[in-house]
Amino acid sequence: MSGSTLIFAFGAALLVLAIGLFVYTQIRRSKTEAQVAAAIREAAEARAKAEVEIENAHKSALLEAKEEADRQKAEHEGLLKEQLEDLRARERRMDQRETFLDQKAESLDRKSADINVTETRIAKLQDEAEALRDRHVAELERVAGLTREAARAQLMDRLDEELSREAAAKIKRVEQETKEQADRRAREILTTAIQRTAVDHCVERTVSVVQLPTDDMKGRIIGREGRNIRALETATGIDLIIDDTPEAIILSSFDPVRREVARIAIERLVADGRIHPARIEEQVDRARHEVEETIKAEGEKALLELGIAGAHAEIVRTLGRLRYRTSYGQNVLAHTKEVAHVCASIAAEIGANVAVAKRAALFHDLGKAISHEHEGAHAVLGADLAQKYGERPDVVHAIRAHHYDVEPASIEACLVILSDGISAARPGARRENIDVYIKRLEKIEEIARSFTGIERVFAVQAGREVRVMVAPDVVDDVMAAKIARDVARRIETEMEYPGMIKVTVIRETRSTEFAK
Repeated sequence: MSGSTLIFAFGAALLVLAIGLFVYTQIRRSKTEAQVAAAIREAAEARAKAEVEIENAHKSALLEAKEEADRQKAEHEGLLKEQLEDLRARERRMDQRETFLDQKAESLDRKSADINVTETRIAKLQDEAEALRDRHVAELERVAGLTREAARAQLMDRLDEELSREAAAKIKRVEQETKEQADRRAREILTTAIQRTAVDHCVERTVSVVQLPTDDMKGRIIGREGRNIRALETATGIDLIIDDTPEAIILSSFDPVRREVARIAIERLVADGRIHPARIEEQVDRARHEVEETIKAEGEKALLELGIAGAHAEIVRTLGRLRYRTSYGQNVLAHTKEVAHVCASIAAEIGANVAVAKRAALFHDLGKAISHEHEGAHAVLGADLAQKYGERPDVVHAIRAHHYDVEPASIEACLVILSDGISAARPGARRENIDVYIKRLEKIEEIARSFTGIERVFAVQAGREVRVMVAPDVVDDVMAAKIARDVARRIETEMEYPGMIKVTVIRETRSTEFAK
């Protein structure tokens, strides 16, 4: 095939291809236009349909909103109607109340007018009564021969006497009732406490007697030119009395510890037979050391006996020194142990603190072992010592208060005071100087005789009871009870004494007639 033929054929093919492409494009375009037209129609239809639906929905919403508005309007109208009815009812009630208040005010006005009239009438009657009373008082003064002031004074005196009598009768009745209720229990507690302990007592003295094997020993004790006796007195601080007493010498000192040291030293010197100043000093030192050991042992023994622990060593030593102290013939260490036993027993019975009561009772007289070294009452000195060495505040207070140097502020302090009095007052516990004893009896009788209506006074039972005889025509039974109480109070206030003093007022009426 030639080249022109190929070109023609290729051109013819291109022409056919171009014509086919044109025809395909026209066909597709016409088809697309038809689809677009159809879509436009569908969109127009959908829009029309949507507009119809929107219109319907709008109408439906308007209808529902109108119905809801009508419903709410009806509800509000009903509520407003109810409120209006309530307001009208309240208004009616207010009108009724206002009418009632107006009526009340009118009634009050009428009553006020009546009261004014009554007050005027009462004032007039009062004036008339005052005038009448003045006339009656003047008439009574004329008849009685007394002025108003004198009659008032007479009436007040009579009232005072009657009130005093009634008060005394009431006090007597209350005291009797209280005593009946408390006597048995108190008696049981005190009796039990006293019976649980019984300690010895001794005679108070300031001298000790040392027995000698022969009278020749007196000369050896005196020594050449008195050097041995001077050495003894210097070393011991006591006075040696060597007189005509056969086979005995007397040691005199107010300090019982020094007297005990001297007694031990002299007895050992006499037994040894070697008596000279050097030997005297040696034996006195040994005796002093032995006494100190005894003091410590006695203090520890007392604490062990009472079951008390934790005391400072200085307190133990001071307590042991009480073994050589006496008070009115009563050994002070034995006395303190007795007081501790009694105090603990009473505290257990009444529910107080037994440990505090017992400890304070045992230490209450510590000051008696140091009172000669310092100034002040033994209760204060003992309390200061206990406080210095770490005793509890309630124990220190009970020690300080046991002779009322301060007012007792606890039940334990009161129990120490009571137990101290029981120990001192029991029969045979103490002895007193005859002069002090007589002066106390005279003071008791003097106080009792100072009251009106007293005929005779007798102090009996060694001053533990005072019996007062009263005039029966001056003092009746009620006033007798009052006199007994007043005498007891004055004795408590003006005197110091161990234990208790019983005051008995005796009133008797005697009728005498003669048969002729």
